[in-house]
Amino acid sequence: MRIHILGIAGTFMGSLALIAKQLGHQVTGQDQGVYPPMSTQLDEQKITYTKGYKAIDMPKADLFIIGNALSRGNECVEEILSKQYHYTSGAQWLSEQVLRNKWVLAISGTHGKTTTASMLAWILDYAGYNPSFLIGGVVEDFGVSSQLTDSNFFVIEADEYDTAFFDKRSKFVHYHPKTLVINNLEFDHSDIFDSLKDIQKQFHHLIRTVPNEGLIIHPASHQAIDDVLKQGLWSADQVLPVEQLTPTKIGSSFKVDGSRVDWHLLGEHNMQNGLSAIYAAHHVGVPIDVACKALNQFKGVKRRLEIKHQTEHITLYDDFAHHPSAIQTTLKGLRTKVGSDPIVAILELRSNTMKSGVHQQSLVDALTTADRVLILRPANQDWNIEELFDQSVLFNSVDEIVKTLSHVQKGHLVVMSNGSFDDIFKKLIKHL
Repeated sequence: MRIHILGIAGTFMGSLALIAKQLGHQVTGQDQGVYPPMSTQLDEQKITYTKGYKAIDMPKADLFIIGNALSRGNECVEEILSKQYHYTSGAQWLSEQVLRNKWVLAISGTHGKTTTASMLAWILDYAGYNPSFLIGGVVEDFGVSSQLTDSNFFVIEADEYDTAFFDKRSKFVHYHPKTLVINNLEFDHSDIFDSLKDIQKQFHHLIRTVPNEGLIIHPASHQAIDDVLKQGLWSADQVLPVEQLTPTKIGSSFKVDGSRVDWHLLGEHNMQNGLSAIYAAHHVGVPIDVACKALNQFKGVKRRLEIKHQTEHITLYDDFAHHPSAIQTTLKGLRTKVGSDPIVAILELRSNTMKSGVHQQSLVDALTTADRVLILRPANQDWNIEELFDQSVLFNSVDEIVKTLSHVQKGHLVVMSNGSFDDIFKKLIKHL
């Protein structure tokens, strides 16, 4: 079958493209913004795509899979509707063509999904389960963001964002997991949700799809999650234990049921991600000690405090930051490791929620761990960012940020964005 994917460079759709190709389909695509690591992955897999959404660039196809970034008025969407071409959403196609009759292990939550799903896929692979997976980031241990095997187990990053312009349910409603992790639950995606209650409603739709022999794994004393579970629960649930995190020379360490994880990752948030992955794997039969041994060898995920450049006195990191809580935990984890060394946070407010100003004070609080903060002034913001940050923090272009950072002699520079940030690393590395 010839499948054309609109929005193919997105983390979900790009991963979907790999699975479609593995199934033997002829896959092509289009997207507006194409940048690493997804563009690199598509190129390596020899999946062809064009940039932009011109209808003339759409090839003949048996099926068009439309990403949720596209809406009415898009030239390709209008062409598909006018010509009555066969189309569907990525989540629905995956559900119908791949996930049916699989033991689905879904990782949901406001943040930590990619990392936790990557840990879980690695544990299952280490334990010999040979899992399929679809994750919103390139997993260092596998070199790709998705793979399809003949295993009964499928690990998926379960996103609460809407499915498509014609299906406003959250994508994860399509996945029907038997093992469900809810990492955390906070307000996000202000472009499609009006309140935390709106998001909780979608999470309860997800909970309704978990069979009674299934398992829901979640942290203790998380009010927003507890409120959702109180609306109705038809399967077993497991509360994660509270463990003590110990800093080490290489990263951090914590105990789990008599076994120990000793890894290079930092921060309480990664310990929580690890615990979720361990107990999700245990639900399908992986012993706790085997899961811990697997995590001791876990390499990580691209763009999660990934070191991009390092000299004797300066380390440059790439971090996929999209929410104040994630920013805060990342910086706190780094502070624990580097002690009093200077930390510089370089931030692009790219997500709709961050640009909307919903998290104004929590953003300020999240950045307090850094010794210095540089923020690219967001275009078309809905609030006055100057009320929170003075002119020494705000910059009008990446070139201005690079010029300022070129004088830094020592420290840890953390670039935080869920986009390309105008190719900031290529520009920065030249000057460091």
